[in-house]
Amino acid sequence: MQKVFDEVTTLDKKCYEKYALSEDILMEHAATAILDYISKKFKRDKTVFIVSGAGNNGADGIALARLLHGFYKVKLYLPYGAKSNMAKLQLKRANLVGVRISDKIYKSDIIVDCLFGSGLTRALDEKSQKIIQRLNKIDGFKIACDIPSGINSNGQISPICFNADTTITMGALKKSLFTDFSKDYVGKITVANLGVQRELYEDKTDKFLLDKQDIKLPLRKKKSSHKGNFGHLAVVVGDKKGAGLLASEAGFIFGCGLITVISKNEIKKIPNHIMQNKTLPQNTTAICLGMGLGKTCDKNLLNNNIPKVIDADFFYNKDIVNILDNKNIALTPHPKEFCSLLKLCNIADISIDELQNNRFTYLEYFSKKYPKVTILLKGANVLIAQNKKIYINTMGTSLLSKGGSGDVLSGLIGSLLAQGYDTLNATISGSLAHTMAALNYDENNYSLTPEELIKQIKKL
Repeated sequence: MQKVFDEVTTLDKKCYEKYALSEDILMEHAATAILDYISKKFKRDKTVFIVSGAGNNGADGIALARLLHGFYKVKLYLPYGAKSNMAKLQLKRANLVGVRISDKIYKSDIIVDCLFGSGLTRALDEKSQKIIQRLNKIDGFKIACDIPSGINSNGQISPICFNADTTITMGALKKSLFTDFSKDYVGKITVANLGVQRELYEDKTDKFLLDKQDIKLPLRKKKSSHKGNFGHLAVVVGDKKGAGLLASEAGFIFGCGLITVISKNEIKKIPNHIMQNKTLPQNTTAICLGMGLGKTCDKNLLNNNIPKVIDADFFYNKDIVNILDNKNIALTPHPKEFCSLLKLCNIADISIDELQNNRFTYLEYFSKKYPKVTILLKGANVLIAQNKKIYINTMGTSLLSKGGSGDVLSGLIGSLLAQGYDTLNATISGSLAHTMAALNYDENNYSLTPEELIKQIKKL
C-alpha cells in the first residue's frame, strides 16, 4: 500500500529545511516528470498546449514549456499572467529560450492543465470555468499537473473540473484525488519524484492507498486438513432471503469450510452444500448479519464475542450501538446506511449529500469514537477505517452498481472472519477480492450479476 496525505506543503517544507532542496529544484523535477511522461508516450511531431495559472502550479507548466521547447510544438497560455515569484522567474527563462506565448486556446494533441494545484480552497470564477469547459471539449490527450483544476483541497468539484486522462501528482498522493467526486476526473494517477525518493519525501500518515498485492487470499497450504479447519460461517436470513443466500454462496466460494443459514422458517431450494438451522450452531466462528434482514433481529445473535460482519438493515436498528465497543465487528454500510448509523451513535445528523462531500471527515469521526470497529464505507472509492486509520480501495467500478453486490461482499468478509482473519484484514482482502473480481469480468459493463461476480472470485 502507498501513503496518502491531506496536504503536502509540510513535506515540501521538509525538503527545503532537511535536504537543502530549493523551491526551484522541486519545480524543475515536477516539470521534468511531465516531460518524461510525454516523451515516452508521444512522438515529437505532436502539438502540446499548456495552460498555466498565475501561481506555482502555473510555474510548473511554464517550466514544462521550456523543457519541451525544441522537441515538440509547444504553446503556452497564461490567462492570468505570472504573479508568484517562481512563475515570474520561470516565464523569464521560457521567454529567453523562445517559448511561444498564446493569447487564446488552441486545439492540440496534448493538453496540459497547470491552472490550479491541490491547495485550491475556493470555487472557480467564471473565467476559469469557461477555460476548463473549452479545454474539456478539445479532442486531445489531457494531462493534469498535480491535480485536475477544479478539485479543491477536500476533493470536491468547484463547480467544474478538468477531465484528465492522467494526473501526474507532485511528491506524494493527496487525499483529494480519492474522493468519489474526483474519480471521474483524475484518470490514471502517477507520482512525480521531486528530488528525493518518496520514502524520504513522505512522512507519517493515517491514510493509505490499497494495491492489488495487499490482498491476502485464503489459499490452503496445509495438506492434512478437514472442513472444520476452515471455519463455520452463520448467515442470518431475514425477510429478503435472496440477500442471505448470496452472502452464503460467496462465503463458501471464498474458502469457508462450513456455511449455515439461520432462519426462523425453513428455506426451500438452497444449495446442497449450504446447511440451515433456526439457532446458531455451537461451532460457529463468524456471523453475517443484516442483509435483507428486515426490522427484527434475535438479540442472542449479538450477545457473544463471535466475529461479525454487519450490513444493510441493521444500520437502522438502535441495538447496533450496544456492540460497537467490540473489536470483532466489521461494518459495511452504503452512504444512506452510514448516515443512519452516525445518527444512532449521536455523532452527526446529516444528509447523504453532506456525507458524500465529506466522506473522509465523517469516517474519521466514527473511527475516533469507536476505534475497535472496522468499518467499510461503500462508494466509487471504498474507504475502510479502523483505529483512526483509513485505507482506500480505488478499484470500485460501476459494474458493481447492482442489487446483490453488497451481499456478496458481506459473504466474502464473513468467510475470512470465519477462517480466522482479524476484522481489518478480512475487510481489506474481502473488499479487494470484490472489486478485482468485478474488474476481471470481460462481458459488457452493465451485465454483471451477483452470481457472475461469485464465479469471478474463483479466478483470483
